[in-house]
Amino acid sequence: MFVCPAVNLAFTSQIFYLANEPPIRCQGTRSNDSLDKHLNKIYIVDIMAKGTFLGEFEHIVLLTLLRLGDGSHGAMIRGEIEATTGRSPSIGALHATLERLERKGLVSSWMGEPTAERGGKAKRQFTIEAAGIEALKQARTVLDRLHAGISLRAHFA
Repeated sequence: MFVCPAVNLAFTSQIFYLANEPPIRCQGTRSNDSLDKHLNKIYIVDIMAKGTFLGEFEHIVLLTLLRLGDGSHGAMIRGEIEATTGRSPSIGALHATLERLERKGLVSSWMGEPTAERGGKAKRQFTIEAAGIEALKQARTVLDRLHAGISLRAHFA
């Protein structure tokens, strides 16, 4: 594979055929081959962004946020995860996951009002965004496809 980081293109032996495009002048990874002689076999590398699929714990956290509704905070989310899955995640692991989901645009957060029970400190509250719901729908579609036509009973009978 040849990569041209300047225009985010790579060469491989398949994919799109581009016509009437000017030669792309990038050096290959071996010798001094350039991509301009491979012009008809170039494709864009970054079609699907890394991190598009949900990890197992991310999936659990998003479903839990959906169950609890807007304004859920870390301890509440952790308690619901423990009650429904039997897992007891550390609060640090939960907050790291929530921050990652927020960077991906799947959840959002805000600081709630200070409460007396926390010595006047506010709690960070979370809500699932439309992109988070879409990610859950995509994950469910993939899992449904994988489960289609499979009988788990047949494997453990």
